[in-house]
Amino acid sequence: MRQLMRKFLACEHGGSAIEYSLIAVLISIAGVAALMLIGPAVMTMFTDAGGAF
Repeated sequence: MRQLMRKFLACEHGGSAIEYSLIAVLISIAGVAALMLIGPAVMTMFTDAGGAF
């Protein structure tokens, strides 16, 4: 049982997948934050363009 636990703790196969998923989460959060900042401006632009017709 101890040997199995040592193997499990020494295993690093999932490290890259976790790092890539953390990077993807950070990019997603940055994208959502950017959309929240420019969202009202885009909405106003489309409202004004729709009102022109």
